[in-house]
Amino acid sequence: MDSLITAAARALAAGDPLGALKRVALRDDAPALALRGIAMAQLGDYVRAKALLRRAARAFGPYETIARARCAVAEAEIALVSRDLGEPTQALDAARATLEAHGDHTNAAYARYLQARRLLLIGRLDDAELTLAELDPAALPPASRASCELVGAGIAIRRLRTATARAALIRAEQAARQAGIPALTAEVQNAFRVLDLPTARLIANGDERLLRLDEVEALLASAAFVVDACRYMVRDARSAISLERRPVLFVLARTLAEAWPGDVPRATLIAHAFRTKHADESHRARLRVEIGRLRTLLRSVANISATKHGFTLAPHQASEVVVLARPVDDAHAAVLALLADGEAWSSSALALALCTSQRSVQRALDALATANKVDSFGRGRARRWMTPPMPGFPTSLLLPTPFPGD
Repeated sequence: MDSLITAAARALAAGDPLGALKRVALRDDAPALALRGIAMAQLGDYVRAKALLRRAARAFGPYETIARARCAVAEAEIALVSRDLGEPTQALDAARATLEAHGDHTNAAYARYLQARRLLLIGRLDDAELTLAELDPAALPPASRASCELVGAGIAIRRLRTATARAALIRAEQAARQAGIPALTAEVQNAFRVLDLPTARLIANGDERLLRLDEVEALLASAAFVVDACRYMVRDARSAISLERRPVLFVLARTLAEAWPGDVPRATLIAHAFRTKHADESHRARLRVEIGRLRTLLRSVANISATKHGFTLAPHQASEVVVLARPVDDAHAAVLALLADGEAWSSSALALALCTSQRSVQRALDALATANKVDSFGRGRARRWMTPPMPGFPTSLLLPTPFPGD
């Protein structure tokens, strides 16, 4: 490479895209096109960046396989940052294999990091952890090492392993300072703040208080009987029962838990579970059926007894019943949780990350847009949705992943 290409590459490695463009902005040879594409990606112009990288890959020719593979890795990162999560990953897999075969272990490791980061975004934590475990962070440059530690911290946060997440963030902060890239240091600091922000509400005996992530972890490790309204589960110290696909039963369980140790009148249960203010005999008959189903599901952890006025919950082992609720009451909180990262998401990427249908996500986005909670730009397949980061609204308890031991 000539001196200008070398200087531009060093500027990009230091997080200075404008400095890189000053050196190669007027050049159209293959290395310059690739560097221009990476610079435009760092400046946030992903459409132009992708076009430049594709031009660079064609300009390198069929025999410059390493350079073409590096372009493919850069293009995969742009797709990840722009939340095109549904794009095929075969090109990234092939590029990583090519780089490993030719001894470019640093860029091959970065390709593996991108794979782990994508898996984390779509909630495949086991696969992300396995992919990340194949990397040796010590062999990576400081910036790549910080990025890998951020992914490790994200996995730990989603699994409610606060100590592990904090240790990974400390290592990420050290690597980011060594790299000397201000944007990367800021990203690590933002991740640190998630650990100290309220992430859920505890409802017990008629009182509410906010919990940090470590407090949620301690609660779930305690002997309390927890009705988890973040993941639609009922759990005690010995077992966990999912009610994710039984919404009526979960509403009944939550209503009984919020009233514990008292009972709940039948009219209240009917109003909450069936969303009606005027109960008739058919509603009372349905309530008896649903209470019977809930009693059967929870028989290993609690009993549901009829009283003169309604029903009451009585756990077998726990001496305390609490409800773990979302930090905000919103029917579309999971969509808001993903959009809270400040990135622009497509509806298809949101559907993939939330393991639901694209049509359901589109209905949620339309409702949020009507309430002025999200904004969109673009049309058709290019339409993207985003919202400014919401203070005090971390995502870890709103995304579809199992708790430890599930």
